[in-house]
Amino acid sequence: MAREQVKKSKKALQEGLRVVSSPVKAPKVKPYNDIDLNNWKLYSHLHTGTLWEFTAREKTNGHSYDYHGNYIPQIATQLFERFTKKGDVVLDMFFGSGTSGIEALNMERRCIGVELQQKMVDYVSEKFSARQLVKDVNILCADSASSEVSAMVQDRLEIMGKDKAQFLVLHPPYDDIIKFSDIEGDLSACKTTEEFYDLFENVARNGYELLEKGRFAALIIGDKYADSKLVPLSWECMKRMENAGFTTKACIVKNITGNEKAKGKNANLWRYRALSGGFYIFEHEYIMVFQKV
Repeated sequence: MAREQVKKSKKALQEGLRVVSSPVKAPKVKPYNDIDLNNWKLYSHLHTGTLWEFTAREKTNGHSYDYHGNYIPQIATQLFERFTKKGDVVLDMFFGSGTSGIEALNMERRCIGVELQQKMVDYVSEKFSARQLVKDVNILCADSASSEVSAMVQDRLEIMGKDKAQFLVLHPPYDDIIKFSDIEGDLSACKTTEEFYDLFENVARNGYELLEKGRFAALIIGDKYADSKLVPLSWECMKRMENAGFTTKACIVKNITGNEKAKGKNANLWRYRALSGGFYIFEHEYIMVFQKV
């Protein structure tokens, strides 16, 4: 009996030594993120399905709903972890109130934001420290659809030690639903929807040029109603992204709960209009993911 116990003890010790002496697996990661696929079960917080539902907008860690029309921070969190590495540069061509920049810093990334309105550049700059504005967040007042913007962004990339950006965010106005300014080049002030599409394609082409090969882009957009019919802005903008050279990888449907102040306050009015007009109230928008191959 004692001899059998010794044998068992020796066997257990040998097994233990084998476990201890076995080499630790190096992380298995893709070229475009830090996700360790050897431990993929640890990433249950990341969405891999095409339906995203959020109960409320994130309003902590520097975020606030101070600007109607900005996208919710949870989108940035999901996309940045899936498609960027720490230290990568995110390029946002419709910077607005700075959601991309704030979340990039939260996640140890960096950001270049292009914003058309100088007053918004001044306003959002106050959300970052002087050191951050030099080192980690560059904000340009420029027209993202112009031929000059690429050189301006390229200069900032060089300062940040990069040849190209590693991720592209495009959250344009949804045509003329919200008019942000009368500035020439403002996509929300286009005279026609076709002009909106053409200007958006210019932005997409500039973004394609500035994005590193093999990396990803995200288009966040919804549709609209006009003249008693649906205008599918999202699908036409997807085509314009493809015209610019991008390959479409995914189309995600996201709820807009907590992201539309006006409709929330006037729910009964919108319901009456829907019943009267034969249409349905938008409760979703799209996140379309593309790759530069």
